[in-house]
Amino acid sequence: MALVTDRDLSPGELRVLVAVERERGFSAAARELGLTQSAVSHAMRGIERKLGVVLFERGRGGARPTPAGERAVAHARRVLRLLDVLAREARGAETGAVSGPLRIAAFRSAALHLLPPALRLLAARHGEIEPRVRVVRDIGAGTPGEVAAGRADIAIATIGDRSPVPDGMVGGTLLREPYAMVSPAGHPDPRALPLVDWAENCSSYTRDWWDTQDWLPAPTVETEDDGGVLTLVRNGDGMAIMPALSLRDLPEGVQVTDLGPSRPSRAIGHVTTPELAASQAVRALIRALRDTTGPLSG
Repeated sequence: MALVTDRDLSPGELRVLVAVERERGFSAAARELGLTQSAVSHAMRGIERKLGVVLFERGRGGARPTPAGERAVAHARRVLRLLDVLAREARGAETGAVSGPLRIAAFRSAALHLLPPALRLLAARHGEIEPRVRVVRDIGAGTPGEVAAGRADIAIATIGDRSPVPDGMVGGTLLREPYAMVSPAGHPDPRALPLVDWAENCSSYTRDWWDTQDWLPAPTVETEDDGGVLTLVRNGDGMAIMPALSLRDLPEGVQVTDLGPSRPSRAIGHVTTPELAASQAVRALIRALRDTTGPLSG
């Protein structure tokens, strides 16, 4: 049996595929890879011939991936990352050293409040790991989409019954955080204020609760992120319903009111691929997250 067939893609071909998608053109990809444009074009024709599909639409605007190309690039990134992990872990097998880049996708409040203590603990335990954090809005594909696309090794995401770990991935819950009402400190009737919201808030985790609250008006102001919400609340321009992670390090002039035993909550967890879940760096970060999120649970 042949170990390599004429339909197998080489690591070099995978790098060409990823570079063309990232640079949106053959010339720019060639410059990045240190190749000629003709070499990149030849390699891409060979890749498409092996796969039997068109991966990029060529035009004056450059090269844009087709749906098949987007999927192929995502797999290519993930394969290249696994090859890097393979090499690093093989070299560190005898010494137990864990090193190299660790790409993390996190939504804003997790990046601000959940990750820093975990990364400090990770650095103390494994100083040769190089965390690279990418802040991604928790809407649409969100942070798990970065893992699926091969741009991140692990995602910090909101997960639960209505937003489960995506198919083909694995994950676990780190903490569950309650929602509370925030309003200007000392306001006599905060429920009478306009409701301020942001796109990442009020997901399916809280939607049922929101729909049953007769006193809760429709949002009249939507900001870019939870920081903008707190600024408006502090200035007396509204009140908001926010999760606990967004309420750490509150600005002066803002008060928090518990919503009672029926208050909504959301689960925050980690998501990765089955292959990377076994890697030393990902496992080390998950341990650090679990060791530092206990005090944050509500």
